[in-house]
Amino acid sequence: MDQQEDVWELRLYVAGKTAKSVAALNNLKKYCEEHLPGKYVIEVVDLLIQPQLAAGDQILAVPTLVKKVPEPIRKIIGDLSNEEKVLVGLDIRSAK
Repeated sequence: MDQQEDVWELRLYVAGKTAKSVAALNNLKKYCEEHLPGKYVIEVVDLLIQPQLAAGDQILAVPTLVKKVPEPIRKIIGDLSNEEKVLVGLDIRSAK
């Protein structure tokens, strides 16, 4: 299997450094370290700085997490505090 296929590409859309945005990023990093160690890339897009990027992924609310790779593309809205919901939403099978 190609090494590139193993890497999860995640994009987190936020609007500034709000409490929800910071919580979403911290929660996402925690889940990735736990369930996808060394196999993920997180790109954070601040829509206050790059509002034009919201249209590409049809972002209607922030924070929103978009899983680009592996497909299918999935979106999760909110601060990502519910770990089970996030893992199911991203289709991450727990390694444990």
